[in-house]
Amino acid sequence: MRATTDRLHPAHVGWLLVALALVTAPHVERLPWWITLLVGTLLAWRAYITWHALQLPPKWLLFLIAGGAVGGIYIQYGRLLGRDSGVALLVIMLTLKLLEMSSLRDAMVLVFLCYFLVITDFLYSQTIPTALYLLLVVWVITASLIGFQLRLRQPGYRYQFRSAGMLLLQSVPLMLVLFVLFPRVPGPLWGLPQDATASVTGLSDEMSPGSVSKLITSDAIALRATFSTGVPPAGQLYWRGPVMWDFDGYTWTASRDPGQRHREAQYSGAPTEYTVTVEPNSRRWLFALDLPTRAPPPARLTADFQILSPSAVSNRLRYDMTSYPNWIDNTPLTPAEMQRALALPPRSNPRTAALAASMRNQATDERAYVAAVLAKFRNENFYYTTTPPPLNVNPVDEFLFSTRAGFCEHYASSFAVLMRAGGIPARIVTGYQGGEINNVGNYLTVRQADAHAWTEVWLKNEGWVRVDPTAAVSPSRVEAGVAAAVPQGETLPLQLRGEYPWLRRARMTWDTMAYSWNQIVLEYTQDRQRQFMQRVGIDNATWQSLATLMFMLAVGVTLVVGALMLWRLRTQRPDPLSAAYARFCATLAQRGLARLPSEGPLDFCRRAGAARPDLRERIDAISTLYMRLRYGATATADETRELLARVKAFRI
Repeated sequence: MRATTDRLHPAHVGWLLVALALVTAPHVERLPWWITLLVGTLLAWRAYITWHALQLPPKWLLFLIAGGAVGGIYIQYGRLLGRDSGVALLVIMLTLKLLEMSSLRDAMVLVFLCYFLVITDFLYSQTIPTALYLLLVVWVITASLIGFQLRLRQPGYRYQFRSAGMLLLQSVPLMLVLFVLFPRVPGPLWGLPQDATASVTGLSDEMSPGSVSKLITSDAIALRATFSTGVPPAGQLYWRGPVMWDFDGYTWTASRDPGQRHREAQYSGAPTEYTVTVEPNSRRWLFALDLPTRAPPPARLTADFQILSPSAVSNRLRYDMTSYPNWIDNTPLTPAEMQRALALPPRSNPRTAALAASMRNQATDERAYVAAVLAKFRNENFYYTTTPPPLNVNPVDEFLFSTRAGFCEHYASSFAVLMRAGGIPARIVTGYQGGEINNVGNYLTVRQADAHAWTEVWLKNEGWVRVDPTAAVSPSRVEAGVAAAVPQGETLPLQLRGEYPWLRRARMTWDTMAYSWNQIVLEYTQDRQRQFMQRVGIDNATWQSLATLMFMLAVGVTLVVGALMLWRLRTQRPDPLSAAYARFCATLAQRGLARLPSEGPLDFCRRAGAARPDLRERIDAISTLYMRLRYGATATADETRELLARVKAFRI
C-alpha cells in the first residue's frame, strides 16, 4: 500500500515544473547564459522523461553535471559563497533534484526548496511588482503542495488553486502579527555579501569629464523628500553630496576621510524642514539641501558640510533634516586648507593658466574676476549638452578653447581651475539639483539624471560662496530642470519627458504607491516599530516583550481561525459522500461492527472484512470507492450516485 500512496503522478511533476520555472524566471536576466541554457535543458529533460515514462538518469551522470556546474559557477563568479553565485548554485541544484525525484517525499523537499528560492528574489528587488509576482509564485507552489496530499487521483487545477487561495487568505492575520511584532534589529537581519550592491550606480567620489553626464540616461531614483515648510524654489534645490578639493589635471577627487574641524556657519531667513528618503547607493554620503545645520545620527557633518554615514548606505534610509538657503561660512581657512584650495598640477592646462592671469589682471577685485569668468561663459559660444566630445590630456584647455560644449562637470571644472589659477581658492561640490514635484503624493523626487556639479569659491570677507557656472550657460537647467535644458534630440529618460501628460500622471500615481510601500513596509525598522508600540500604549518595547506579545497574539489568531473553521464545518450540511459513508458505518454497527473513533476508512475496511468474510467483497467495494472519491478528487454526480446505490443495496 505504501508504494501505491507514495507514487509520483505525472501531474505532480507537471506542477513542479511550472512552479520551478516561475520561481526561476526573475533570475534569468541575472544568470549567465550558460546557466539559463542548462536549467532549461534539465527542465525539458525531466518533462520528456515524465511524458514518455522513461527511467530517471543514473546518479553518476547527475553528479557529473553537478560537479561541472559548480566548477563553472566558481570560474564565472570567482566564489561559491555570495548572493549571485549562491543563487546560481541553488537554481542548478534545484533543477538537478528534479531529475532524481522519484517519490512524493522528494517532491515535498523540492517544494520547500522552491519556497526558499522565492526569498532570494527579494535580495535583488523589493518593489511592488516583485512582491505581487512572488505572491503568484507562492500561490502556485501551495497549489502543487495541495495536489500532493490527494494522492489517489488529481483533483483538478481549480480545486487546487481555490484551496491554496483560501490557505493564503487564512494566513494573512498571522502574517500581520508577525510583521508588526517580530523584533527588529538595527541593520539587516544578515549581512549581505560583497556582491550584493555591486550593481548600484550613482555619484562617485571622483569627477572627470563625462562622469556626471553619463547619469543623464538613468531614471533611477536617488532620493525623495517631503517638506513640512513648503517646497523651496527650484534655484534653491541644491542637494549637497561629495565635496572635491584635489585636482590632478584631469580628475577631481573627494577626500576619503574629510576632517571634522568645527565650522560655524551663519544662517539667516526661515529654515527649510524636510524628510529625506535616500535610496541605497553603496556610498557613505547622505544628501541634504544647502546648507544643513546638523547630521542625522549616527552620521557626522564634516568641515566642508558633507554628511557621512558610518557605513555604506546599502539599505533605504530615512532621516529628518533642517537647512537654511541663506548662509555664510566665513570661518578662516587654515594654511593647509588654503594651500589645498589653490593647488594646481604643474604644466597642466597652460592656456587656461595664461587666460586666468590675463583676466585677473584686468579685474578690479575678486568679485569682478568671478563675474568676468561667468560673463565669458554666458556671452561666448559655449553650449550645454549631454553628449560632450571626449577630452584628452589637458581637458580644461580643450574645453575652453576648442570644443566649448559640455555638461555641468565641464563648466564646474573649468571654472574652478580658472579661479585657482587667478589666486582664488575653489572647490567642487557634486550632488543633485532640482527634482520633480509629485502632485499626487505631495513630495519631491530626485533622480540620477538630476546629478549636478557646481563650485564654491573663497572670497575675502564673505567666505565660501556657491557659484554655479552651468547656470550662466543654461539658466533653464537650474530654474526648470534638466529636461528643459537638454537640447532637442538628445538622450533623456522617459520619466523626465513631458510630452504626454496622461503618462506623467500615471507615472506619478505609480511612484506614489511605490513610495507608500517603501514607507510602510520596507522602512518598518526598529525605530519605526518602537514608535508604533508607543502609540498603542507600549512604552518600553524590548525584544522579550515583543516576542511574548507576538507569541500570544499568534496563538490567539490561530485559535480564532480554527474556531471559525470548526463552526463552519458544524453548521454546513454534510456532503452526500460523508452522509452515504455514515449510513454504511451505521449498518455495520447494527451488525456488531461499530467503527472506532480512531479508525480511518482503510483500517475499518480491513477489520470489518476480516470479521465478516461473507460481506468482505461488498465492504471493500464501498470503502474503496468512498476513499477514491473522498481523498482522490472531487466526485462527479455519476460517481456519487454509484456510491449511494451501493450503500442502499448494502443496507437491504
